[in-house]
Amino acid sequence: MKYFVVFLLLITFQLTAQETERTEKVTGTVLNDSDSKPLSNVNIINMNSVRGSISNNEGVFEISVQVNDTLHISLIGFQSIRVRVTNDWIKSKNTQIKLTEKAIALEEVVLTPYNLTGYLQIDAKHIPVNNNQRYGISGLNYGYEAGQYSPNAFNRVLGSIFNPTDMLYNFFGNKPRELRKLKEMKKDDTVRNLLESKFDRETIAIMLGIDKKEIPEILERCNYSESFIKTANDLQVLDAINDCYEEYKILKRK
Repeated sequence: MKYFVVFLLLITFQLTAQETERTEKVTGTVLNDSDSKPLSNVNIINMNSVRGSISNNEGVFEISVQVNDTLHISLIGFQSIRVRVTNDWIKSKNTQIKLTEKAIALEEVVLTPYNLTGYLQIDAKHIPVNNNQRYGISGLNYGYEAGQYSPNAFNRVLGSIFNPTDMLYNFFGNKPRELRKLKEMKKDDTVRNLLESKFDRETIAIMLGIDKKEIPEILERCNYSESFIKTANDLQVLDAINDCYEEYKILKRK
Protein backbone atom coordinates (compact mmCIF):
# COMPACT_ATOMS: atom_id res chain seq x y z
CA MET A 1 0.00 0.00 0.00
CA LYS A 2 2.89 2.34 0.84
CA TYR A 3 4.51 1.77 -2.56
CA PHE A 4 1.17 2.38 -4.30
CA VAL A 5 0.78 5.76 -2.57
CA VAL A 6 4.34 6.72 -3.55
CA PHE A 7 3.63 5.67 -7.14
CA LEU A 8 0.51 7.88 -7.25
CA LEU A 9 2.46 10.81 -5.84
CA LEU A 10 5.15 10.37 -8.50
CA ILE A 11 2.53 10.30 -11.27
CA THR A 12 0.86 13.43 -9.87
CA PHE A 13 4.22 15.20 -9.67
CA GLN A 14 5.09 14.26 -13.26
CA LEU A 15 1.70 15.44 -14.56
CA THR A 16 2.06 18.73 -12.69
CA ALA A 17 5.56 19.21 -14.07
CA GLN A 18 4.36 18.50 -17.59
CA GLU A 19 1.52 20.98 -17.18
CA THR A 20 4.00 23.63 -16.03
CA GLU A 21 6.35 22.89 -18.91
CA ARG A 22 3.57 23.46 -21.42
CA THR A 23 3.32 27.12 -20.36
CA GLU A 24 5.28 29.19 -22.87
CA LYS A 25 5.93 32.85 -23.47
CA VAL A 26 4.98 34.03 -26.92
CA THR A 27 5.12 37.41 -28.61
CA GLY A 28 2.78 39.04 -31.10
CA THR A 29 2.66 42.20 -33.17
CA VAL A 30 -0.65 44.06 -33.43
CA LEU A 31 -1.19 46.04 -36.64
CA ASN A 32 -3.86 48.32 -38.06
CA ASP A 33 -5.63 46.33 -40.75
CA SER A 34 -6.07 49.40 -42.98
CA ASP A 35 -2.42 50.50 -43.23
CA SER A 36 -0.43 47.74 -41.44
CA LYS A 37 1.02 50.24 -38.97
CA PRO A 38 1.76 48.99 -35.45
CA LEU A 39 -0.79 49.72 -32.71
CA SER A 40 0.41 50.61 -29.22
CA ASN A 41 -1.43 50.24 -25.90
CA VAL A 42 -3.48 47.31 -27.18
CA ASN A 43 -4.89 45.26 -24.29
CA ILE A 44 -4.35 41.50 -24.42
CA ILE A 45 -5.98 39.21 -21.83
CA ASN A 46 -5.45 35.45 -21.62
CA MET A 47 -9.00 34.32 -20.85
CA ASN A 48 -7.80 30.96 -19.49
CA SER A 49 -5.11 32.12 -17.06
CA VAL A 50 -6.70 35.56 -16.57
CA ARG A 51 -3.40 37.37 -17.11
CA GLY A 52 -2.80 40.39 -19.30
CA SER A 53 -0.30 42.29 -21.42
CA ILE A 54 -0.09 45.58 -23.38
CA SER A 55 1.55 46.21 -26.75
CA ASN A 56 4.45 48.67 -26.91
CA ASN A 57 5.11 51.48 -29.40
CA GLU A 58 6.06 48.90 -32.04
CA GLY A 59 2.82 47.00 -31.45
CA VAL A 60 4.68 44.10 -29.82
CA PHE A 61 3.46 42.27 -26.72
CA GLU A 62 4.56 39.22 -24.73
CA ILE A 63 2.32 36.90 -22.73
CA SER A 64 2.44 33.46 -21.10
CA VAL A 65 0.18 30.90 -22.77
CA GLN A 66 -0.62 27.25 -23.26
CA VAL A 67 -1.86 25.58 -26.41
CA ASN A 68 -5.56 26.33 -27.08
CA ASP A 69 -5.65 29.31 -24.71
CA THR A 70 -7.86 32.15 -25.96
CA LEU A 71 -6.57 35.73 -26.03
CA HIS A 72 -8.99 38.66 -25.98
CA ILE A 73 -7.45 41.62 -27.83
CA SER A 74 -9.00 45.08 -27.59
CA LEU A 75 -8.25 48.74 -28.25
CA ILE A 76 -10.56 51.75 -28.09
CA GLY A 77 -11.79 52.60 -31.59
CA PHE A 78 -11.13 49.10 -32.96
CA GLN A 79 -13.16 45.89 -33.16
CA SER A 80 -12.18 43.52 -30.35
CA ILE A 81 -11.15 40.02 -31.43
CA ARG A 82 -10.39 36.67 -29.82
CA VAL A 83 -7.40 34.64 -30.98
CA ARG A 84 -6.70 31.00 -30.13
CA VAL A 85 -3.11 29.99 -29.34
CA THR A 86 -1.89 27.28 -31.71
CA ASN A 87 1.12 24.97 -31.71
CA ASP A 88 2.52 26.86 -34.69
CA TRP A 89 2.45 30.13 -32.75
CA ILE A 90 4.23 28.55 -29.78
CA LYS A 91 6.88 27.03 -32.04
CA SER A 92 7.49 30.22 -34.02
CA LYS A 93 7.19 32.39 -30.85
CA ASN A 94 5.77 35.30 -32.85
CA THR A 95 2.77 36.17 -35.00
CA GLN A 96 1.00 39.19 -36.52
CA ILE A 97 -2.52 40.19 -35.48
CA LYS A 98 -4.56 42.84 -37.28
CA LEU A 99 -7.36 44.94 -35.81
CA THR A 100 -10.10 46.67 -37.81
CA GLU A 101 -11.23 50.19 -36.97
CA LYS A 102 -14.81 50.72 -35.84
CA ALA A 103 -17.19 52.92 -37.80
CA ILE A 104 -18.52 55.14 -35.02
CA ALA A 105 -21.55 57.37 -35.56
CA LEU A 106 -21.55 60.41 -33.30
CA GLU A 107 -24.73 60.86 -31.29
CA GLU A 108 -26.42 64.18 -30.64
CA VAL A 109 -25.46 65.71 -27.30
CA VAL A 110 -27.94 67.92 -25.46
CA LEU A 111 -26.42 70.44 -23.04
CA THR A 112 -28.57 71.59 -20.14
CA PRO A 113 -27.47 75.08 -19.03
CA TYR A 114 -27.41 76.21 -15.41
CA ASN A 115 -28.47 79.78 -14.63
CA LEU A 116 -25.61 81.01 -12.48
CA THR A 117 -25.97 84.05 -10.26
CA GLY A 118 -22.27 84.59 -9.60
CA TYR A 119 -22.70 83.94 -5.88
CA LEU A 120 -20.92 80.72 -4.87
CA GLN A 121 -23.19 79.87 -1.93
CA ILE A 122 -26.31 80.14 -4.10
CA ASP A 123 -24.90 78.43 -7.22
CA ALA A 124 -23.43 75.54 -5.19
CA LYS A 125 -26.93 74.53 -4.09
CA HIS A 126 -27.89 73.86 -7.72
CA ILE A 127 -25.02 71.43 -8.36
CA PRO A 128 -26.40 67.87 -8.73
CA VAL A 129 -24.97 65.49 -6.14
CA ASN A 130 -25.19 61.69 -6.27
CA ASN A 131 -25.32 60.31 -2.75
CA ASN A 132 -24.45 56.64 -3.08
CA GLN A 133 -24.18 54.89 0.27
CA ARG A 134 -23.74 51.38 1.62
CA TYR A 135 -26.10 49.67 4.06
CA GLY A 136 -24.51 47.18 6.44
CA ILE A 137 -26.58 44.07 7.19
CA SER A 138 -25.80 42.02 10.28
CA GLY A 139 -24.50 38.56 9.35
CA LEU A 140 -23.18 39.60 5.93
CA ASN A 141 -19.59 40.53 5.12
CA TYR A 142 -20.58 43.27 2.67
CA GLY A 143 -23.22 45.98 2.41
CA TYR A 144 -25.53 47.08 -0.39
CA GLU A 145 -25.21 50.29 -2.39
CA ALA A 146 -28.07 52.69 -2.95
CA GLY A 147 -28.60 56.32 -3.91
CA GLN A 148 -30.93 59.07 -5.04
CA TYR A 149 -32.06 56.97 -8.02
CA SER A 150 -33.06 54.19 -5.65
CA PRO A 151 -35.29 55.73 -2.95
CA ASN A 152 -36.67 52.36 -1.79
CA ALA A 153 -33.28 50.69 -1.70
CA PHE A 154 -33.31 49.72 1.96
CA ASN A 155 -36.65 47.91 1.68
CA ARG A 156 -35.44 46.21 -1.49
CA VAL A 157 -32.30 45.09 0.36
CA LEU A 158 -34.33 43.38 3.05
CA GLY A 159 -36.62 41.88 0.43
CA SER A 160 -33.68 40.47 -1.51
CA ILE A 161 -32.29 38.82 1.63
CA PHE A 162 -35.49 37.11 2.64
CA ASN A 163 -36.64 36.39 -0.93
CA PRO A 164 -33.59 35.80 -3.19
CA THR A 165 -34.58 36.25 -6.84
CA ASP A 166 -34.61 33.39 -9.29
CA MET A 167 -32.45 35.41 -11.65
CA LEU A 168 -29.56 35.70 -9.18
CA TYR A 169 -29.94 32.08 -8.12
CA ASN A 170 -29.76 30.86 -11.71
CA PHE A 171 -26.91 33.17 -12.64
CA PHE A 172 -24.60 32.61 -9.67
CA GLY A 173 -25.52 28.96 -9.24
CA ASN A 174 -24.64 28.12 -12.84
CA LYS A 175 -21.44 30.15 -13.16
CA PRO A 176 -19.15 29.49 -10.17
CA ARG A 177 -16.13 28.88 -12.42
CA GLU A 178 -16.64 32.12 -14.35
CA LEU A 179 -17.07 34.07 -11.12
CA ARG A 180 -13.84 32.62 -9.75
CA LYS A 181 -12.16 33.93 -12.89
CA LEU A 182 -13.39 37.41 -12.07
CA LYS A 183 -11.59 37.20 -8.73
CA GLU A 184 -8.40 36.11 -10.46
CA MET A 185 -8.56 39.15 -12.74
CA LYS A 186 -7.77 41.51 -9.87
CA LYS A 187 -4.51 39.69 -9.10
CA ASP A 188 -2.90 40.83 -12.35
CA ASP A 189 -1.80 44.49 -12.40
CA THR A 190 -2.24 44.84 -16.16
CA VAL A 191 -5.78 43.50 -16.11
CA ARG A 192 -6.72 45.51 -13.03
CA ASN A 193 -5.44 48.77 -14.56
CA LEU A 194 -7.30 47.97 -17.77
CA LEU A 195 -10.60 47.46 -15.94
CA GLU A 196 -10.10 50.67 -13.98
CA SER A 197 -9.89 52.64 -17.23
CA LYS A 198 -12.85 50.98 -19.01
CA PHE A 199 -16.60 51.57 -18.78
CA ASP A 200 -17.92 49.34 -21.59
CA ARG A 201 -18.41 46.09 -19.54
CA GLU A 202 -17.01 44.12 -22.50
CA THR A 203 -14.21 42.29 -20.69
CA ILE A 204 -16.41 41.32 -17.73
CA ALA A 205 -19.19 40.07 -20.01
CA ILE A 206 -16.74 37.91 -21.99
CA MET A 207 -15.27 36.35 -18.84
CA LEU A 208 -18.77 35.58 -17.53
CA GLY A 209 -19.98 34.27 -20.89
CA ILE A 210 -23.00 36.59 -20.97
CA ASP A 211 -24.27 39.55 -22.99
CA LYS A 212 -23.04 42.81 -21.50
CA LYS A 213 -26.64 44.07 -21.55
CA GLU A 214 -27.32 41.60 -18.72
CA ILE A 215 -24.81 43.26 -16.38
CA PRO A 216 -27.03 46.25 -15.46
CA GLU A 217 -29.83 43.81 -14.62
CA ILE A 218 -27.52 41.78 -12.38
CA LEU A 219 -26.38 44.93 -10.55
CA GLU A 220 -29.97 46.10 -10.20
CA ARG A 221 -31.00 42.77 -8.67
CA CYS A 222 -28.05 43.15 -6.30
CA ASN A 223 -29.57 46.46 -5.19
CA TYR A 224 -27.05 48.82 -6.75
CA SER A 225 -28.44 52.21 -7.71
CA GLU A 226 -28.99 53.45 -11.24
CA SER A 227 -26.35 56.10 -10.57
CA PHE A 228 -23.73 53.47 -9.72
CA ILE A 229 -24.67 51.26 -12.68
CA LYS A 230 -24.25 54.14 -15.12
CA THR A 231 -21.08 55.73 -13.73
CA ALA A 232 -18.98 52.89 -12.27
CA ASN A 233 -15.87 51.74 -14.11
CA ASP A 234 -15.37 48.07 -14.94
CA LEU A 235 -13.17 47.45 -11.89
CA GLN A 236 -15.91 48.80 -9.60
CA VAL A 237 -18.48 46.64 -11.40
CA LEU A 238 -16.19 43.63 -10.94
CA ASP A 239 -16.04 44.33 -7.19
CA ALA A 240 -19.81 44.79 -7.05
CA ILE A 241 -20.52 41.45 -8.74
CA ASN A 242 -17.97 39.69 -6.54
CA ASP A 243 -19.55 41.17 -3.41
CA CYS A 244 -22.99 40.12 -4.55
CA TYR A 245 -21.72 36.61 -5.25
CA GLU A 246 -20.26 36.35 -1.73
CA GLU A 247 -23.60 37.44 -0.30
CA TYR A 248 -25.39 34.90 -2.47
CA LYS A 249 -23.17 32.13 -1.08
CA ILE A 250 -24.03 33.19 2.49
CA LEU A 251 -27.73 33.16 1.71
CA LYS A 252 -27.44 29.80 -0.03
CA ARG A 253 -25.82 28.24 3.06
CA LYS A 254 -28.68 29.51 5.17
